[in-house]
Amino acid sequence: MSISHIPEREIAERPQGYGGPNLSPVGLELEPYELTQGVWALMANVPPKDNNGVVAGRDSALVIDAGITADVSARIQTAVGGLSNRPLRYLVNTTYHGDHTFGNAAFPDEVVIVSSRANRANMTDLAYEKRTRSANMYGDAALLDEITFWRRPDLTFDSYAEIDLGGRVVQLHHFGPGNGPGDTIVYVPDARTAWTGNFLCHAGTAHMLLQGGPEPYLGSLRRMREALPELETIVPGHGPMGDGPAAVDALIGYLERLHDEVQANVEAGHSLEETLAACTDPWAEALDPGLSAALARYPLPREAAQQGMLALCRDLHRLNILATYRLYESR
Repeated sequence: MSISHIPEREIAERPQGYGGPNLSPVGLELEPYELTQGVWALMANVPPKDNNGVVAGRDSALVIDAGITADVSARIQTAVGGLSNRPLRYLVNTTYHGDHTFGNAAFPDEVVIVSSRANRANMTDLAYEKRTRSANMYGDAALLDEITFWRRPDLTFDSYAEIDLGGRVVQLHHFGPGNGPGDTIVYVPDARTAWTGNFLCHAGTAHMLLQGGPEPYLGSLRRMREALPELETIVPGHGPMGDGPAAVDALIGYLERLHDEVQANVEAGHSLEETLAACTDPWAEALDPGLSAALARYPLPREAAQQGMLALCRDLHRLNILATYRLYESR
């Protein structure tokens, strides 16, 4: 069985008792971490709220992702002004999801928004996107009422593009579908750092299969590994920074097992409930030690941070089983 079809929309079904990531901007603070001169990660103080990034060259600056509301967007732009005196000229969307793009409209018109063609193609139904993200606002869904216009990217690319900031070139890659159909990777070669959005998180983190299956995702990850041999650090859209090659290898291993186990259960005629019970749960007992150590760097009570991430990973794993099962049973 080989499934390469990409659904037109993110799966709406969720497992029983599913919580999912908290995307509300309430309590969010963005802490800058300089990776090399002129390159900063803007890290959320509470995972898994959204991270961002700033890259400055001799002539201009670039921001990675726009935030979920105009207020968050304004804070990102204030951070840019405090870190660099270069004019902000570019904004890159790593995905079309609203927590990364609803803030687009709050950037000045002269800021050029860039993303993959597939991301732009998915930014057509604002009402549906708001309903989808509101499920992860944990009581703060009213904040999305202010979003009345979904500004789409001004420039798009298919698989590769470059932005020259003056003495620093930023590479944009679309390796294929992953978490969604248009995942865009922002790579800064001289920092050996990539902003990976929802495509790739710290090793040991559960990812989300929202609009496609394991097999297309695996192909995209292998293309990333081949194209970026000097990659060292990833700044994911959510959660702690991590070792890039280790994260790629860990996710490939997870998706291979997910594919094999769900395929075997579907072919055996097992129900979704039976498949959920039969599939291996890497988070049944504890977090990966490396991820656990990375979480300890956050200004949060250690036990609460660990248990919160463990519960989230188990929820996302069940969602991945469900999404893969629905895709494979439809074949």
